[in-house]
Amino acid sequence: MLNFNLSMPIQPFDLNNALSAYRCLPEEEVFVARCRALLQHPQAFERTHLPGHFTGSAWIVNPQRTHALLVHHGKLNRWMQPGGHADGDRDLFRVALKEAQEETGAVPMHTSPVIFDIDIHPIPARKDMPPHEHYDIRFLLVADDRLPVAVSEESHDVQWVALPTLEAGTRERSVLRLREKLLRSN
Repeated sequence: MLNFNLSMPIQPFDLNNALSAYRCLPEEEVFVARCRALLQHPQAFERTHLPGHFTGSAWIVNPQRTHALLVHHGKLNRWMQPGGHADGDRDLFRVALKEAQEETGAVPMHTSPVIFDIDIHPIPARKDMPPHEHYDIRFLLVADDRLPVAVSEESHDVQWVALPTLEAGTRERSVLRLREKLLRSN
């Protein structure tokens, strides 16, 4: 893993190359194929591209890999990993880093610009947006769980959650899969 430093030049993340190198679980194969198809659209990284667009998120764990940092999302009203819209930025690793810091206040100690997980999930309609899908590219980050975290205006709460108790806050398959992958990689 790389040490995270905002002044350190980071090679731009290339989604096409990353998808080629990604070793997915069987349940993710359809996600990879759909991401490849969406990647052909010039507006795929814009939130206005419907019926879906790319997002970047971070699975943040402590150095011991016993806890994950989750946000209780304000609009979706559920516990999940921090992440958000690319808003035109094709470097989804940079998007995930930015969103992780904005939504939790955590500064990752270690990062890797390698895809950790891919998920495509529905987003319900809101007054200003019809229902659509997020093509979420997820990265593994490590942060110090002894440092304070901050709740952003987008969330109700931010907490370090012990991995064995994850189901107490979420039953989302995509979040539980992140834990499974982490435990397999130990």
